[in-house]
Amino acid sequence: MSKDTYSPETQMLGYGYKPELSEGAVKCPIFQTSTFVFRSAEDGKAFFEMAHGKPGNEGREMGLIYSRINNPDMEILEERLRLWDGGEAAAAFSSGMSAIATSLLTYLRPGDLLLYSNPLYGGTHKFIHHVLTSFGVEIIGFKAGEGREEIEARIEQCGHAKKLRMIYMETPANPTNDLIDISMCRDIADAYSVGKEKVLVAVDNTYMGPLWQHPLKHGADIVLYSATKYIGGHSDVIAGAVVGTMTVVKPIKKMRTVLGTMTDPHTCWLLMRSLETLKIRMETAARNAEKVAAFLLQHPKVDKVYYLGYTSFNNPDQERIFRKQYECKGAMLSFDIMGGEKEAFTFLNNLKHIKLAVSLGGTESLAEHPASMTHADVPFEEKQSYGITSQMVRLSIGIENPEDLVADIAQSLESVVIPVSHAVEKRHDLLPA
Repeated sequence: MSKDTYSPETQMLGYGYKPELSEGAVKCPIFQTSTFVFRSAEDGKAFFEMAHGKPGNEGREMGLIYSRINNPDMEILEERLRLWDGGEAAAAFSSGMSAIATSLLTYLRPGDLLLYSNPLYGGTHKFIHHVLTSFGVEIIGFKAGEGREEIEARIEQCGHAKKLRMIYMETPANPTNDLIDISMCRDIADAYSVGKEKVLVAVDNTYMGPLWQHPLKHGADIVLYSATKYIGGHSDVIAGAVVGTMTVVKPIKKMRTVLGTMTDPHTCWLLMRSLETLKIRMETAARNAEKVAAFLLQHPKVDKVYYLGYTSFNNPDQERIFRKQYECKGAMLSFDIMGGEKEAFTFLNNLKHIKLAVSLGGTESLAEHPASMTHADVPFEEKQSYGITSQMVRLSIGIENPEDLVADIAQSLESVVIPVSHAVEKRHDLLPA
């Protein structure tokens, strides 16, 4: 049995690492160095030619140059990252936003058109609306639930249809868990591709991590992660990642070298450690989330629960997408508390175990208020149209005992006094079985 046939969770324990090159150490050491010694000037010349993509060194193995370009920890991490998504190549970054920004800057030029889904993470929304537009990139947004005809009509109406260069989406959407059909976006991209000018499809897969959704299988060209989240999984690193074909990732790596948005050796080492437990962490969190969601759904002070397990209930039209794209219900959920910001804040302020903090995908459970925190800079009207209201609370469920999580949520909800105008008895006959 070849090592390449092992499942990803098995390969995370050693793939890409040669102990004999590191004094036989079972685990890859941290190569905490900025630069590397060349065996000869000829090697140095060849490595730089290869790094810049110049011909003449075909078939030769790339050597180490400088940690902004390559580093053993980064190279081994990238080999392991690509396995989960079935990609040919991966690139590691200093943050999720640096992965997103570097990828978009690699492929978009002034006058190009970017089609993007809504809602988006607040940082991505700001980069698209305030940075890309300042560089002359045209942007068009579409909502989850819109079909191909509606989206293509938007493209045609903008007057720049021939300049469409990328479709960017976040699915499930943060924080509503709305779903986007990746294969539909692939079809749209193909319809607007001309010759070698291929319209790329990029998917932010942070909410699902590399375990529960594999966008490349549905037609995506670029898969993006905030590796801070499930990949890191312990709330102790900031990092990002990109996965795709060698052809697509190589230019992104070149841009990374120019911008200096790579991650450091120690972070790479920590991420390799975390990848070894990725599957068991995520599976535990998903089981816990199902129990928390079930409790919230029945609670009289909760108006609505946004959870993939209730997709058929909340958004029947998206059930088809869920069954096609996803392998799990995930561990992220949001809920609308009856009332508004005051009631949401009261709930958040009275949690005893669950931490009031942004981010997600860590071992510990976290709670935050999207409208005033992660999505604070999104215009009010936009937030309202996407359902990101003052009554919404987002939960990232961790690996604790689920009974403890439910108990903490229950006692915190007890502290919330619902305004009389919102105290409506929940219709249990309308809840999913």
